[in-house]
Order: sequence, then structure tokens, then C-alpha cells
Amino acid sequence: MGRNDAALNPEEYMPLREVVFVTLRRQILRGELKPGERLMEISLANELGVSRTPIREAIRKLEHEGLVVMIPRRGAHVSEITRQELNDVLEIRRSLDVLAIRRAAEFMTEKDILELRAAEEAFTLLVERKDADLTALGEADEHFHDIIYQGTNNRRLIQILNNLREQMYRFRVEYLKDTDIRQTLVHEHNSIVKAIEDRNLEEAERLMKLHIDNQYRTINRALDMRDAAGKTTGGKHAGQ
Repeated sequence: MGRNDAALNPEEYMPLREVVFVTLRRQILRGELKPGERLMEISLANELGVSRTPIREAIRKLEHEGLVVMIPRRGAHVSEITRQELNDVLEIRRSLDVLAIRRAAEFMTEKDILELRAAEEAFTLLVERKDADLTALGEADEHFHDIIYQGTNNRRLIQILNNLREQMYRFRVEYLKDTDIRQTLVHEHNSIVKAIEDRNLEEAERLMKLHIDNQYRTINRALDMRDAAGKTTGGKHAGQ
């Protein structure tokens, strides 16, 4: 959901305060509300078509989740990504994706593999465009991995991965900000599809580990640069 399409769905069956919380949480995790961005109650209330009360309640819940920090005299801000959050989420993702790729290499049908190859080619075309939208890249990468998850033929595993989807998306977008790494991603996606086509379970597993480890290292470098810039300017990062 984009920022311009953020008005709440009146058909939602959750209490209004919960709908507001879920909406803002999704916007943070998908990078629509960016790290360090101030959350203005009046502006958000107008955008979502609600009063300030559910906005205030949602911000308190987001603070408890660590997605929002309260800064004295400056109000609520979206938390910066922390190393602890990075470690926690990618540790889980690495384990689950390795399991998923091994099962996918074994159980994906020829039709599934053709769909995966098409998703890999669509991602490559996006990367080759100099004006590629970051959100579009993130969604194309997410779609590629979703096909692998569906190909596991394990409903419980798919359900767990879907529950982590939004948490992982925040790091996916952060990773794709590095334009130099995108060609590496193209190569990794192509190699992963080839391993699945060959039904090479061990190679598919090795490639997926490398894929996630490269993401971890790239985001860690970005955090190092952020921290170094903060020390240079004397700034203090939210969420640290």
C-alpha cells in the first residue's frame, strides 16, 4: 500500500485503533515511512481519515515494538534499523530460506520452475533500468522468493514465512538501496534458478546461504557508514 493510497478500508473488521496500528506498522516495515521520519499526528490522522486518538494509541504500540522512538522535544520518529534487529530477522530468514530452497529444488514442478525463471528475468529487466523504482524492485525480489516458498509444498512453512514477510521487506528495501549490489543479486537469482532446474539440492542450499549472507554484510556496511556519519556530525541515531 502506497502512502497516497493509505486511507483505511471501511470493510475491515478489526477495531479502528488496530487498523490504524496495522496500517502504520506496514508503512514503516515497507519503507513508506522512512527511518528517522517524524510521525506527525495531525498529518497522519488526515491521511488515514481518523481522529488523533487512534493515531496516538498506534504510535504507543509501535514504540513498544521498537519501530518508533520518542525523542524529547521532537516527538515520535520511525526507528533506525539496528544491528540487533538485523541479526534477529536475518538469522531466522537464513534458516527458513535454506529449508525452503532445499524443498523447492526437490518438489517444484516444471511449471513452477518456468514461473520462477520468468520472475528472475523480470527482476533482471528492472535492474537494467536506470530509473527503476525501489518499491518495484523490492516487490519483484519478494515475488521471486514467494515462488520458491510456494514450491516447497509445505503449507506450515509458507505460513511462517508469510508471517515474516513484512519484517523481511524492511531489510529487502535497505539492501536494494545499494545500486552496486543489484547486479550481484541478478547473478545470484540466476544461479539459484539453475540449481533448482538441475534438482541440485546441495548447490541450491549453498547458493541461498550465500544470498542471505551477502544481504547481511551489505546492510551491516550501510549501518557502519551511518554510524560513522553520526559520529562525524555528533548526531545520535534513533533506535540506538
